[in-house]
Amino acid sequence: MKSFNYHQTTHLYFGKGRINELADVVLEYGNKALLVTTPEHETALGQLYDKAKKILAEKNIEVAHFDGVIPNPTVNIITAGAEMAMKNEVDVIIGLGGGSSMDTAKAISVEATHDGTSWDYLFYKTPQPDPSKLLPVIAIPTTSGTGSHVTQVAVISNSEYRDKSAMFNKVLYPKVAIVDPELVLSTPKIVTATTGFDVFCHAFESTINPGNGAYVDLLAWKAVSIVTEYLPKALADLNNIENREKMAWADTLAGLSIANAGVTLPHGMGMAIGGMYPQVPHAEALAMIYPAFAEFTWESAIPQFAKLARILNPDLHKQSERNAASQSPSEIRKFLKTIGLDKKLKDINMPENEIEALAKQSMMLPDYKNNPRVATEEEMVELVKNSY
Repeated sequence: MKSFNYHQTTHLYFGKGRINELADVVLEYGNKALLVTTPEHETALGQLYDKAKKILAEKNIEVAHFDGVIPNPTVNIITAGAEMAMKNEVDVIIGLGGGSSMDTAKAISVEATHDGTSWDYLFYKTPQPDPSKLLPVIAIPTTSGTGSHVTQVAVISNSEYRDKSAMFNKVLYPKVAIVDPELVLSTPKIVTATTGFDVFCHAFESTINPGNGAYVDLLAWKAVSIVTEYLPKALADLNNIENREKMAWADTLAGLSIANAGVTLPHGMGMAIGGMYPQVPHAEALAMIYPAFAEFTWESAIPQFAKLARILNPDLHKQSERNAASQSPSEIRKFLKTIGLDKKLKDINMPENEIEALAKQSMMLPDYKNNPRVATEEEMVELVKNSY
């Protein structure tokens, strides 16, 4: 076995009905909370937001509600939330929602306690956030996809630069994650599909990342297996709590995996797509480039791609590892078709004349360097063309 590291500081509360423990969790950190969500009047989650505030009010916890989160949250959105946190002198921040709400909560924790904006504390900049200043974050996912509730990452978009980047620091782990599968029951079909595929990507990319080790392998492959079996079931019956519970668990396993290993080429490309075309959901961007990524990479990671192909199609156990691995791009395409995500970049009205610009942006984050086969500039252009 190769040597490996594993780190996790988030206290995990997992199970149906655990949202009811929110007030007791908050009181461990104070009695003034900032609730961070998407707009209350524009979402089916409005009733859940009201429920959370009622749970908190029953324990005399003061709540300021910042409901300005949008998909691919921008620097300006985070600044608005940070100003509300400072104005109300909150003790703790609650990120309730999908990855955008939880990432925004983490970023608000930084900006409300440090000089400048969240963009000043991206992973490659100095100084990094001071852990002694940060406000504690409680993360409560309402989707099964981003893993943000157990990671040290907060993704941020900058509209001015058409750039999507991230803060990445172990001090950003939420103090507590409350994973209640009942909160995911209202997730629409398309969001269930996209976030579910994000789980798949997080888990698989962790198995081929150089930071992978025995513990991550254990978690990641379990997550891949769960998604392969239960995501189609969840899409067929959105109200089945068992399917939702399995996907919530897979999301958590995959989040733990990327927190300790990391992602690879597809995520760097997906972040670039989200930065240039912010209307595109993150996992939809991943789906567009995953077959091309598999074609490009499988020969450099035959054991992992063979295992993936065999999970997707058990009949491939009869074939050699190399033959099974060579089938992985085809099996990925079939899976994407099954979950309704078989799209190309042209389907989002991406201008064809921006192929080279997207390829260049795909090399801004270091994720592509962690791929078993590292793309050159020319190869990155080909990857974008093959995804177009």
